[in-house]
Amino acid sequence: MTYRLHFLVGFLLCAALLAAAFYLQYAVGLTPCPLCILQRVAFIGVGGILLLGFLHNRRGWGRRVYAALAALAASFGAAVAARHVWLQNLPPEATPECGPGLAFMLDAFPLQQALGLILQGSGECAEVQWSLLALTLPAWSLLWLVLLALWGAWLAWR
Repeated sequence: MTYRLHFLVGFLLCAALLAAAFYLQYAVGLTPCPLCILQRVAFIGVGGILLLGFLHNRRGWGRRVYAALAALAASFGAAVAARHVWLQNLPPEATPECGPGLAFMLDAFPLQQALGLILQGSGECAEVQWSLLALTLPAWSLLWLVLLALWGAWLAWR
């Protein structure tokens, strides 16, 4: 399979995963927490980079840069998802209290401070709303982001 086809498949995978997240939000009624939103941003970033790599169709180092950037974005998302999974597996007495919503944090605090508060997580992030095959949404997100990061790294150094 060519690099270009790898980029297209990766983009389509990210689009399908985001479509599933939006389906769960709007059709099923699951409300995403701030960490869920950051994971979506990571999927959008990875998908956008892979789409650019597909459209640009560079040779040599150009395609390696796209693949490495996709791996980096997926790694960021995997770190956020790992934090989310950790929060969900805390004992109930160690669960943080619910905090303000994402919109309030972004309006009331500078971006760096708001991101710090979001990454700390809150009680709503520790809540398990849905699972499939014994994996919660953040666990599925972690799995796919790790696979995308490994795939991007493999493409970058292949």
